[in-house]
Amino acid sequence: MKRIFLFLVTNFAIMIAMMVVFHVVCAFMGVDPNAAFRGSGLDMTSLAIFSLIFGMGGSVISLLMSKTIAKASVGARVIDGTEGDEERWLVETVRSLAERANVKMPEVAIYEGEANAFATGAFKNSALVAVSTKIMEQMSREELRAVLGHEMSHVANGDMVTTTLIQGVLNACVIFFSRLVAAVVSSGKDRRGRSAGMYYLVYYLMQITLGIAASLVVYWHSRKREYAADAGSANLLGSPSPMIAALRRLGNLQSGVLPDSLKVFGISGKHASLFSTHPSLEDRIEALERLQRGI
Repeated sequence: MKRIFLFLVTNFAIMIAMMVVFHVVCAFMGVDPNAAFRGSGLDMTSLAIFSLIFGMGGSVISLLMSKTIAKASVGARVIDGTEGDEERWLVETVRSLAERANVKMPEVAIYEGEANAFATGAFKNSALVAVSTKIMEQMSREELRAVLGHEMSHVANGDMVTTTLIQGVLNACVIFFSRLVAAVVSSGKDRRGRSAGMYYLVYYLMQITLGIAASLVVYWHSRKREYAADAGSANLLGSPSPMIAALRRLGNLQSGVLPDSLKVFGISGKHASLFSTHPSLEDRIEALERLQRGI
């Protein structure tokens, strides 16, 4: 219930903030903000502003709030290493990997759940790396070190920002072209009621179609970044072997389910499809074995 409430409140706040920004920008540019919603009477400038603010705005605000939202959504507790031997090892391992990756020490957190781990944060020098209690219990330290190397590679590569920008641009394109196509299709209708009905029918069909296409691009990019993060872990640890062992171990564990906003940067993902954020474990292991052989 807490997670649902947090999700609703956050999204409501984001929508209000973006609407305010939209009207302020339109006022500054001398553009009628209502022209973005007039169907066949669309104004391209107001539509472009609306699309950019609502397409990019939600993604950027979510990214800026990502650490806070992540900790609240999974119930993660930030540790500093004074809590016990396991926590001390975890913090010192992340510190060592951060130094090797040439990024500042991220926050380190633990949360209750099945085997998984993730990284998030708007800036690579102010990130969060979190692991589940089960992955700590069920993996050897060398395997867990490889998982942490994978997450630190996401941080060092700036994957959180890159994914956010791609998602934001695609969102803006979906909004813009959905309204544009709907306006063109409905502009030839004689009766106002029929024109409005056609506009909204086409608009929602385009939203669904283009939204699915945009999702495929985001998932494809996410799968590519997983291969890069696996290779980054191998580089940080000096060998692909620990990451290969960690992925094989993951194949025998029950995967922890993360909120949608965190799935892209989780470690777990056994099966691949066009709508998967991760390649299959077999494909990832094969890529690391090719790296190990120098292919």
